[in-house]
Amino acid sequence: MSTLFKNTVPFTNRSIVVLPFVNMSNSSDNEFFSDGITEEIINALTFVKGLKVIARTSSFAFKNKHIDVREIGTQLGVANVLEGSVRVVNNHVRITAQLISAVTGMHYWSKNFDRELKDIFKLQDEVSLLIANQIRENFGHLEIQDHLVKQSTRSFTAYELYLKGRYEQLQWTPDALLRAIEYYDKAILQDNQYARAYYGNMQCYGLLAIWGYMPKEIAMDKAITNMAMGKEIDTNLPEYTQAFVGKTFWGEWNFKAGYAFILETLALNPNYIDGLEAMAELCIALGFFEIAEEYAQKLLEVDPISANNRYTLAHIFYYQRNYESALDWVEKALEIRDDLELANHLKVLCLVQLKDEQQLLTFIANRPLEKYQKLLYQAVNGTLYVTEETLEDWGDSHMAPAQLAPYELYILANAGYKKEAFTLLKQYVQQKRGQLINYRQEPLLAPLHEFAEFSELHQSNLFLEDIIEKPKALVKPKVEDAVLEGLHQQLITYFEEEKPYLDTQLTLTSLGESIGMHPNRLSYLINEFLEVNFNEFVNAYRLTHFKAIAVLPENAHLTLLALAYDSGFNSKTVFNTYFKKAEGKTPKAWLKEQQ
Repeated sequence: MSTLFKNTVPFTNRSIVVLPFVNMSNSSDNEFFSDGITEEIINALTFVKGLKVIARTSSFAFKNKHIDVREIGTQLGVANVLEGSVRVVNNHVRITAQLISAVTGMHYWSKNFDRELKDIFKLQDEVSLLIANQIRENFGHLEIQDHLVKQSTRSFTAYELYLKGRYEQLQWTPDALLRAIEYYDKAILQDNQYARAYYGNMQCYGLLAIWGYMPKEIAMDKAITNMAMGKEIDTNLPEYTQAFVGKTFWGEWNFKAGYAFILETLALNPNYIDGLEAMAELCIALGFFEIAEEYAQKLLEVDPISANNRYTLAHIFYYQRNYESALDWVEKALEIRDDLELANHLKVLCLVQLKDEQQLLTFIANRPLEKYQKLLYQAVNGTLYVTEETLEDWGDSHMAPAQLAPYELYILANAGYKKEAFTLLKQYVQQKRGQLINYRQEPLLAPLHEFAEFSELHQSNLFLEDIIEKPKALVKPKVEDAVLEGLHQQLITYFEEEKPYLDTQLTLTSLGESIGMHPNRLSYLINEFLEVNFNEFVNAYRLTHFKAIAVLPENAHLTLLALAYDSGFNSKTVFNTYFKKAEGKTPKAWLKEQQ
């Protein structure tokens, strides 16, 4: 069986990956729309507490790849796969969706939706709720909100433009970020109350500023302006608090404020990728590596096929001087994206530290920074002499607008020019360059620790004891056992008298409506109190009914499948699988014994 990626992650039943919906429209230009629908459903499902939802990056790693869903489930550690397609014709959209067991490969739910485009948000909400409920009915209790998607704009044109901007933003290149801004601006022209478009602009300008691809003052001013506009419209989005993370943590190096905003972001959505990554990065900057690794592992759990997440873990190992493990993980990152510049730089640093000259020279051959990377190797190994002319030229290195790795600084620090290096480092720190936020942990800057001023370059206002979680008190059950027992008796009476299990379309939601019980409470009653999932609870009644009518002489002319359908089963596969699991034999063998 072919595989796309080698790693596997822990398995859990209440888990799902939403594979990229196939664009079935006549034009390939609608690819952004099918991608956007996929991402919206992923985002909606992340709000269901207790449900593991694979993030967009890992989901889209399987786009246009013909891989067995069971293999996908193994690689991602999920029990369920959602496949679908999107077709747009004039002002209408058709979405098909089907849930597949990643364990057996069996399709166990499918549905077609035909709606007008103006109802796209209601449709996304409907699809997301149906999916979440199907997983709950099959695998156990989940607290599901009444709505998972809200209408974010009153203009479908604005929504289309936003999706195009989001599509570009996720390319993560300077040119693509600029194109994303153009689309977000157009979306705002269509609807000036579109908060997500403002937040999208804010993120793009912030990235362009931090990495020096736009003048910092201009870019940050635009980022702050867009953040302020978004704030006036909607502060209940994780993008809102994440905006303050960017401003305080990355922009101002205010770790305490950044930490508080990260906590707010994760309170809104515990699996929000940007929030988890920010927490890992903040702990790295402060040298809290054990906590940083915990968050890096959380990132990999929900987004295992992300080059960036693997790079984050590699960086943690690198700062702990575990260069072999760092190199291993950076190689895993480059397996996915060999153009990830940060990972390429980190591989160079690992090879330098490991003194692997031959592999280094092969890796950097004909690359733009080959000259500097060779000099760095020579500096670390004590074989470099830097001329006065070069020293003078490098004294202005901090003025270069776009730098992913400050090679001049690293070379000077390791070639015996510590005073010059420290002067350069001070200038970088004063600028609060994003590339240098981890300067305290950088092994290549260890020679500068001898300066008394090193510890005073920037004073952190956040300490380890501020981050370590305090033990939480045990939470009492939401519903007392006596109350649950009463609800249990109510449920049993209803099943015995009304026989709702004979309805092949019975769902946890429809049952809750019939007996006047909220689906979340009913789910808790069945899954937690009775310790059985909804489908097993219902199918047990269906099986009992089947066994009662299957032995009646007047039903001898009916097939077993017909009797199963009369008992409420809606699938031959489900019936046969459940019967054999419960009775240890096939329905035919059981009936023969009864006769």
